[in-house]
Amino acid sequence: MHGEYKVPGGKLVVVDLDVEDGRIASFHLAGDFFLEPDDALEAIDRAVNGLDAAADSTDLAAAIRSGLPEGTQMLGVTPEAIAVAIRRSLSRATDWRDYDWQIVHDGPVSPNMHLALDQVLTEEVGAGRRGPTLRFWEWDQPAVVIGSFQSLKNEVDPENAEKYGFEVVRRISGGGAMFMDAGSVVTYSLYAPGDLVQGMSFADSYAYLDEWVITGLKSMGIDAFYQPLNDITSAKGKIGGAAQKRLGNGALLHHATMSYDMDGDRMVQVLRIGREKMSDKGTTSAAKRVDPLRSQTGLPRAEIIERLKQTFTGLYGASTGHVTESELAAASALVESKFATPAWLARVP
Repeated sequence: MHGEYKVPGGKLVVVDLDVEDGRIASFHLAGDFFLEPDDALEAIDRAVNGLDAAADSTDLAAAIRSGLPEGTQMLGVTPEAIAVAIRRSLSRATDWRDYDWQIVHDGPVSPNMHLALDQVLTEEVGAGRRGPTLRFWEWDQPAVVIGSFQSLKNEVDPENAEKYGFEVVRRISGGGAMFMDAGSVVTYSLYAPGDLVQGMSFADSYAYLDEWVITGLKSMGIDAFYQPLNDITSAKGKIGGAAQKRLGNGALLHHATMSYDMDGDRMVQVLRIGREKMSDKGTTSAAKRVDPLRSQTGLPRAEIIERLKQTFTGLYGASTGHVTESELAAASALVESKFATPAWLARVP
């Protein structure tokens, strides 16, 4: 069995192993990480060989750590990362390049249509009717998108939302509110088979699925990094956040919103907890704009999206795709039956 795991912000970990009588055998670790002393590599191999193949990542990491020679230095790799690679090999996880990815960047649709498309396209990937897809959102009206489990009345000031023309909608994934004025953020969704993150915890999968974004932002001059659980950030403050939903058909939805240039004063009027959100983004005054992508790159929003597309394609390969007519029809029906209904929006009052 063969497993690979690119450590977010670190190096590639590669493992090969067999399973004999329920135990790990013939284990060998490799990769482009740094490890001192040299015999630490053989020590890790010895520590893993003979372990129960059903052991979870925590137990595997503990065994690896206890087997390391005193004073071992590990750069770009950790016992936890090796454990993830082992679990991925045992579960026969797939890799990004095992798939033919599509990148979809169609014209603007309504906020509820975006949310319905997220559900439909994830279901289509799970059913095998669509290949794994990266989709960038476009919209031409302001909206607040609250998480699946957020309280509507605690999160949004309805009078100010109506005053400033912000439609309030609810998505299927958890996490916090997305303040989305037209052209003010960069939002993307990944629709992928669950096998892509086999062997990973939820926390590990967040950073893994957004590693390409960190690479893209760095190429544009942003000192970006991932901050657990789900934040994309930089030395100058938070840039965005991600959310995830895994469906019973084996597919997963992973999407993220990054601030391009938002009106901070408007945000704290529409969102009841806006002041805390502003502070979280490293902004000292509510009246200041939240503009990490614009100010740190100096690039138009459209150019940032194009650069992110190029990064993804260069790393994993991808072709240009579009949402099909049948997918649009299914999403439209779902807007009417679910996302645009008062029952869904107020599912958590």
